[in-house]
Amino acid sequence: MSAEQNTPADDHQIIEREVAALSGINAAAELPAEGADAATGAEATPLTQEDELERLRTAVEAMRRQVEEQRDKALRAQAEMDNLRKRTLRDVENAHKFALEKFVRDLLPVVDSLELGLSVGPDQTDIQGLREGMTLTLQKFTDTLQKFGIVAMDPQAEKFNPERHEAVTTQPAEGVESGVITLVMQKGYELNGRLVRPAMVVVAR
Repeated sequence: MSAEQNTPADDHQIIEREVAALSGINAAAELPAEGADAATGAEATPLTQEDELERLRTAVEAMRRQVEEQRDKALRAQAEMDNLRKRTLRDVENAHKFALEKFVRDLLPVVDSLELGLSVGPDQTDIQGLREGMTLTLQKFTDTLQKFGIVAMDPQAEKFNPERHEAVTTQPAEGVESGVITLVMQKGYELNGRLVRPAMVVVAR
């Protein structure tokens, strides 16, 4: 047998090497195509000019709606504030006008009593009855004043207080300490603890 002749085993090995080489070449040739496909898949399709304009128009419209909503809210809030201010002014005005409404309503029975007393005929000589009627009327009037926090001050025999009393005169009084009130000429009045009118008094000296 010649040295240049190959055995069947040698031929089989040669065929396997050629097949492997061809497979490597084919694999290398296919790689760029696969890479290109992957790169193409990763890239987003570019927007056209019309698509971009539509996107901008949508964004502008959304912003315009938001601005309109905020404007409407501001206008409603302003209207509510104006209405509240008007109601407050009206309530304050009514409070000033009608603050004494209840007081006046409660005083009307006193006026009725006085008018009833004056309606008695001029020939009526029942002084005792007249006094009793005036006493009842005065009591009704005093009760009405007290209901509204108006209290009379009768400082008889109290120590003179220049913040609450007004001395009309001073005079000596036997057995009375100097500075003590001996006579109340006119009662004082307080409104819920605040002095409305000082009592006019005579003070011992």
